[in-house]
Formats: sequence, C-alpha cells, structure tokens
Amino acid sequence: MTEERLGRGAVFRRGMRDGVPIALGYFAVAFSLGIAGRNAGLKAWQGFLISILNHASAGEYAGITLIAASAPYWEMALTILITNARYLLMSCALSQKFAPETSLLHRVGVGFGITDEIFGITMARPGLVEPLYPYGAMLTAIPSWALGTALGITAGNILPLRVVSALSVALYGMFLAIIIPPARKDKVVAGLVGLGFLTSFAAGRLPLVSGLSVGSRVILLTLLLAGAAAALFPMKEEGGEENAG
Repeated sequence: MTEERLGRGAVFRRGMRDGVPIALGYFAVAFSLGIAGRNAGLKAWQGFLISILNHASAGEYAGITLIAASAPYWEMALTILITNARYLLMSCALSQKFAPETSLLHRVGVGFGITDEIFGITMARPGLVEPLYPYGAMLTAIPSWALGTALGITAGNILPLRVVSALSVALYGMFLAIIIPPARKDKVVAGLVGLGFLTSFAAGRLPLVSGLSVGSRVILLTLLLAGAAAALFPMKEEGGEENAG
C-alpha cells in the first residue's frame, strides 16, 4: 500500500516499526564505539551527545580518534565533514522522493537524521515518501545509537582493562564489515582500500608528512585518493545507455 493511502499516523508508525531492526544493529555497533570513546577519556553523557548529533560510525570514530590526539577543532570539523560527505549526496537523492510542496524544514530535518540504513529503507518505499516515515525510523534508531555509545563508555569504566581491550577489537570488525562487501563487488574500491592502508602506514613514517597530526594526514590522504579515483575511474551514470536513445 502506498503512503498516499495511509494516514499520517500510520506512516509514522510504519517508519518506527521498520526502524527496529536498524536500532538493534546500531546498539551493538555503538557499544563498541563507546569502548573507543572511553579509551579517549569521554564521559557517558558526552558519548551520548556525540552520537545523538552525529549519526555515523566512521565519522564518530574519526572524531573520537582526534579527541584522543588532542587535535584542534578545525581539524576535527574538516575531517568529520569529509568522512560524512556521502550524506550530502544521500540527502539530495532522498529529496527527490518528497512531494514538491514538502517544506524546507522537513527536508532539512530528514537530512539531519539520515543514515545509510534509513536512507535505504526510505528510498525503497514506492512512490512519493511522506517525511513522517523517515522521522519514525529515526525516532527508533538514533536514540538506540546514542544509548549504545553511552553504555559502551559506562561499561568501559566498569569492566577490567583486559575485557575493554578485547571489546575494542569489535570496532575493527565493524569497519571490515563496511569495506569488504563493496570491495568484493568493485576492483577499483578494493584497490583504493588497499592503497589507503599502505599510504596511511607510509604517511606515519615519511619525513615530510609524519610530523603532521593524525587528522591532517587523514584529510590529505582522503582528498588525494578520492580525487585521483574520481578523475581516473569516474562512475558511469546508471541508466545512461537507456536514456541516451
């Protein structure tokens, strides 16, 4: 049933229902992120605030890493902006699913709370999307993300150091789960992942760049690798052949 035939309350409740599996996954990942936050010296309320405002594991991990390194604010802001840049594209794509009369306030509101998973379930909806649907999913998923981060920090302060170190490994497993599927589908992505590891390792040891802070090296490598990949291996627009004729 399309959303035009559902009431606004029903659309909102469906979004909340569809957000439950996302919330469960978020809680587990955010708990591991909280362990990293604890190692960076964050308090539980600080971790909660970070996660309720920044809904991205990679962006938050980059920010927590820079907090641990006592990086300046501008470096932290620029690194997180680059890391989360994909959400700008997601928001633009998702705005096309709204009715033309949808207000700017709703467009900004949905853009603020968009995540990979919420973007996916919203784009999969047939026809035009009522903003209440992603709002419902956000109401379920985002608090779970923030709560998981806070509880991860709390557990990190209670559990023995050996257990905390073991739990920290789970965060690396999360990143492997993020990069392996697209790398298996696209050789260019796989090459960039490998090149990213190598250049990051080298940048920490080369005389000209090893003196830079961690955040500056991340910014520099991201811009160089992403820019080179975009220039050398531009993505073909989907449906381009069909539309050409």
